[in-house]
Amino acid sequence: MVMTWDGAGTGVLRLPSGVLVRGRGLRYGEPAGERAEFGVYLLGGDPGVTGRAARWVRWPDFRLPSDRAAFAAVLREALDRARGERVEFACGGGIGRTGTALACLAVLDGVPADEAVAYVRAGYHPRAVETPWQRRFVRRYGAGAA
Repeated sequence: MVMTWDGAGTGVLRLPSGVLVRGRGLRYGEPAGERAEFGVYLLGGDPGVTGRAARWVRWPDFRLPSDRAAFAAVLREALDRARGERVEFACGGGIGRTGTALACLAVLDGVPADEAVAYVRAGYHPRAVETPWQRRFVRRYGAGAA
């Protein structure tokens, strides 16, 4: 049985392929309703998440992922899983790192890299991808140079 997000749910982004993923800020707690089956947690330290399959990407606040190859592998896994599972991306506030990861995921799903930040800001959060170096990372991600 395929279990994906309700397209109208809080923090849910619809990718061009129709795949739904959720972004959120961990400091705000688990949203009411459907729970993620797989999580990607973008933090400087291990989040210690239990109760679901999860991947931790070491990513200090306002910076970029520490291991970019590992980040790319996690994104591919998350996109594959999101075709049949509820997948979420989360960092502390749910805007900078989460927005950056969602923008890179959108690039993997077919959004041109130079349009990915605007795509995520329109569909997820208006301030997603907070820093100039995060925006540059998304543009370069599309060119394979992230």
